[in-house]
Amino acid sequence: MSDEILAEVDPRGPRRVVGIFMLLMLGGLVLYLAFVAPPAHVLWQVFLIGMGLVSLWFAHRLQVATRRKLWLTETALTDSEGTVLARVEDIVAVNRGAFAIKPSNGFTLTLKNPAPRAWQPGLWWRLGRRVAVGGVTPGSQARPMADIIAVIVARREA
Repeated sequence: MSDEILAEVDPRGPRRVVGIFMLLMLGGLVLYLAFVAPPAHVLWQVFLIGMGLVSLWFAHRLQVATRRKLWLTETALTDSEGTVLARVEDIVAVNRGAFAIKPSNGFTLTLKNPAPRAWQPGLWWRLGRRVAVGGVTPGSQARPMADIIAVIVARREA
């Protein structure tokens, strides 16, 4: 088998910028609200400060995670840091339907065996036998990747 890249998903673009910007704005507005117009009870202020900081942390995580690219080869779906999301031989099904539980502009994979949990916000997550790709990824790149995986799985089962 070759390690030639069959498909690539690169999340750089307007969806990434908008996602990061929205989380930054949410965090900033909640912190602003917590300090400029604090609630009557101090626990609510602590809650608002916590939510603001969590939103800012998520914005940072999204920004770092979406620097990565996803590559599909004949052997595995990996990211540009070398993390293997799923081996092609372990993929049982691809679900990219409109009513599927999947990230925006993405798809889910069902694996034969459970894999360790992992998450890269806005790019992919893995939980048990499910791997989901999508979020801030462009649909024009994710759809062909899902189609290629579906063809590989169908060819293997035939």
